[in-house]
Amino acid sequence: MYIIDTHALLWYLRNSGDLSELALNTINTTELIYTSVASLWEIAIKQSIGKLDLDFSITQIENLCNEKDIQILPIKSKHLDKLKNLPKYHGDPFDRLIISQALTENLTIITRDSTIPNYPVRTLW
Repeated sequence: MYIIDTHALLWYLRNSGDLSELALNTINTTELIYTSVASLWEIAIKQSIGKLDLDFSITQIENLCNEKDIQILPIKSKHLDKLKNLPKYHGDPFDRLIISQALTENLTIITRDSTIPNYPVRTLW
Protein backbone atom coordinates (compact mmCIF):
# COMPACT_ATOMS: atom_id res chain seq x y z
CA MET A 1 0.00 0.00 0.00
CA TYR A 2 1.11 3.53 -0.74
CA ILE A 3 0.66 7.09 0.47
CA ILE A 4 1.25 9.99 -1.93
CA ASP A 5 3.27 12.97 -0.71
CA THR A 6 1.72 16.40 -1.31
CA HIS A 7 3.84 17.41 -4.32
CA ALA A 8 3.25 14.05 -6.02
CA LEU A 9 -0.50 14.34 -5.40
CA LEU A 10 -0.60 17.79 -6.99
CA TRP A 11 1.46 16.66 -9.98
CA TYR A 12 -0.82 13.64 -10.42
CA LEU A 13 -4.05 15.63 -10.21
CA ARG A 14 -2.70 18.29 -12.58
CA ASN A 15 -1.36 15.69 -15.07
CA SER A 16 1.82 17.75 -14.97
CA GLY A 17 4.27 15.18 -16.31
CA ASP A 18 6.55 15.71 -13.29
CA LEU A 19 5.90 12.28 -11.79
CA SER A 20 8.39 9.53 -12.52
CA GLU A 21 7.13 6.77 -14.76
CA LEU A 22 7.30 4.34 -11.83
CA ALA A 23 5.32 6.66 -9.54
CA LEU A 24 2.65 7.29 -12.17
CA ASN A 25 2.34 3.61 -13.04
CA THR A 26 2.10 2.69 -9.34
CA ILE A 27 -0.65 5.23 -8.68
CA ASN A 28 -2.57 4.13 -11.76
CA THR A 29 -2.35 0.39 -11.14
CA THR A 30 -2.47 -0.03 -7.35
CA GLU A 31 -5.85 -0.73 -5.80
CA LEU A 32 -5.29 1.04 -2.50
CA ILE A 33 -3.58 4.43 -2.61
CA TYR A 34 -3.78 7.00 0.17
CA THR A 35 -3.05 10.64 0.57
CA SER A 36 -2.97 12.26 3.97
CA VAL A 37 -5.47 14.80 5.17
CA ALA A 38 -2.26 16.63 6.15
CA SER A 39 -1.59 17.11 2.42
CA LEU A 40 -4.96 18.81 2.00
CA TRP A 41 -4.17 20.95 5.04
CA GLU A 42 -0.77 21.87 3.58
CA ILE A 43 -2.35 22.80 0.24
CA ALA A 44 -4.97 24.98 1.98
CA ILE A 45 -2.30 26.81 3.98
CA LYS A 46 -0.09 27.39 0.95
CA GLN A 47 -3.08 28.65 -1.06
CA SER A 48 -4.09 31.02 1.74
CA ILE A 49 -0.64 32.63 1.99
CA GLY A 50 -0.12 32.84 -1.77
CA LYS A 51 2.61 30.18 -2.01
CA LEU A 52 0.52 27.90 -4.22
CA ASP A 53 -1.44 29.03 -7.24
CA LEU A 54 -3.95 26.26 -7.78
CA ASP A 55 -7.31 26.39 -9.48
CA PHE A 56 -8.75 23.61 -7.30
CA SER A 57 -10.47 24.14 -3.97
CA ILE A 58 -9.82 21.61 -1.21
CA THR A 59 -13.30 20.20 -1.80
CA GLN A 60 -12.50 19.79 -5.50
CA ILE A 61 -9.23 18.03 -4.62
CA GLU A 62 -11.11 15.70 -2.31
CA ASN A 63 -13.63 14.98 -5.07
CA LEU A 64 -10.83 14.31 -7.58
CA CYS A 65 -9.20 11.93 -5.11
CA ASN A 66 -12.50 10.10 -4.73
CA GLU A 67 -12.90 9.89 -8.50
CA LYS A 68 -9.39 8.48 -8.85
CA ASP A 69 -9.85 6.03 -5.94
CA ILE A 70 -7.31 7.80 -3.73
CA GLN A 71 -8.36 7.41 -0.12
CA ILE A 72 -7.78 10.30 2.29
CA LEU A 73 -6.07 9.01 5.41
CA PRO A 74 -7.19 10.86 8.54
CA ILE A 75 -4.80 11.81 11.31
CA LYS A 76 -5.08 9.30 14.15
CA SER A 77 -3.68 9.52 17.65
CA LYS A 78 -1.27 6.66 16.91
CA HIS A 79 0.20 8.76 14.06
CA LEU A 80 0.81 11.61 16.50
CA ASP A 81 2.38 9.27 19.05
CA LYS A 82 4.80 8.11 16.33
CA LEU A 83 5.40 11.69 15.18
CA LYS A 84 6.57 12.93 18.57
CA ASN A 85 9.31 10.29 18.60
CA LEU A 86 10.64 10.87 15.09
CA PRO A 87 14.18 12.21 14.74
CA LYS A 88 14.34 15.80 13.50
CA TYR A 89 15.88 15.05 10.09
CA HIS A 90 13.03 16.79 8.31
CA GLY A 91 11.80 20.23 9.33
CA ASP A 92 8.52 20.20 7.39
CA PRO A 93 5.70 19.32 9.80
CA PHE A 94 3.47 17.99 7.02
CA ASP A 95 6.15 15.65 5.73
CA ARG A 96 6.90 14.51 9.27
CA LEU A 97 3.23 13.65 9.74
CA ILE A 98 3.11 11.76 6.43
CA ILE A 99 6.24 9.86 7.50
CA SER A 100 4.64 8.95 10.83
CA GLN A 101 1.49 7.79 9.03
CA ALA A 102 3.53 5.66 6.63
CA LEU A 103 5.48 4.08 9.46
CA THR A 104 2.38 3.42 11.56
CA GLU A 105 0.25 2.07 8.71
CA ASN A 106 3.09 0.22 6.93
CA LEU A 107 2.81 2.34 3.78
CA THR A 108 5.36 3.23 1.10
CA ILE A 109 5.61 6.96 0.41
CA ILE A 110 5.46 8.08 -3.21
CA THR A 111 7.77 11.09 -3.06
CA ARG A 112 10.67 12.84 -4.72
CA ASP A 113 11.70 14.37 -1.39
CA SER A 114 15.35 13.46 -0.78
CA THR A 115 15.17 13.89 3.02
CA ILE A 116 12.36 11.40 3.68
CA PRO A 117 14.56 8.33 3.01
CA ASN A 118 16.64 9.33 6.06
CA TYR A 119 13.80 7.78 8.07
CA PRO A 120 13.20 4.03 8.29
CA VAL A 121 10.36 4.26 5.79
CA ARG A 122 9.98 2.82 2.30
CA THR A 123 9.82 5.31 -0.56
CA LEU A 124 9.14 5.01 -4.25
CA TRP A 125 10.00 7.38 -7.03
